[in-house]
Amino acid sequence: MQHYELIAIVQLSSTNYQTPPTQLSVNRDPSVTNQSQPSLGILALETGRAPGAPSTLPNSVFNPATFDFPTIAEMVPGAWVDRVVPGDSTLESSYIAAAQRLVERGAVAITSDCGFTIRHQAAVSAAVKVPVAMSSLLLVPLLLRQLPPKGKLAVLTFDSKHCGEDLLGLAGRSERERVIIGGIEDGTTWQNEMKRPSIPTTVAEIESDIAGCISQLRAAHPEIAAVLLECTMFPVAAPAIRRMTGLPVYDTATLYRMTFASVAS
Repeated sequence: MQHYELIAIVQLSSTNYQTPPTQLSVNRDPSVTNQSQPSLGILALETGRAPGAPSTLPNSVFNPATFDFPTIAEMVPGAWVDRVVPGDSTLESSYIAAAQRLVERGAVAITSDCGFTIRHQAAVSAAVKVPVAMSSLLLVPLLLRQLPPKGKLAVLTFDSKHCGEDLLGLAGRSERERVIIGGIEDGTTWQNEMKRPSIPTTVAEIESDIAGCISQLRAAHPEIAAVLLECTMFPVAAPAIRRMTGLPVYDTATLYRMTFASVAS
């Protein structure tokens, strides 16, 4: 029997049909084109979107203004949301190859733009000689240890049906009981993003979906003392969730900054 609780509200995805180029780059300075400079490498989902300008959404991990260091990305062939989230093991070799290409292009650390790629953490880290942090779910054990003994951690995920105990790195029943998982299935953001091609979703719509989820979680579990956002689209809503809850909110941007800071000169 599992000892943590799952509450499903809405799901978030990013899926389109057309296949984009494999290599992407994001820099704070658009005049910088030499990708041999030390950069954070991001393993990107295959979205099918045509190449275009970097994201302008505030706090997006693909917005150059979000970080004070350069990032580069490699689209992982075949890594569609509906394959990555349930855990298609045949994608592992593609993730390894894309990570190796990122290192060749100047990545000094490797991350991913989908929290469910934590399933490939061990394989990718064994294949490259730079730090690898595939998912904000890696932070779960650390965050639990920062909280009071009776404090609980809310994990807001892309899909609660596929975010099981095996992805959380927990040590025993006592830790499992302190993690409350909420998904965001069937809401506006999910409906927009699951279309091929997808319909643009506003920051306000993303905030609304996530706020509805965290409100239900907190009503059922007033002991929640911190929030971890699994999906890489969720950081755009992090400031609003901090204001709404008054709680510490961690996300993939948190992990990206920590990982790059560990190797930045």
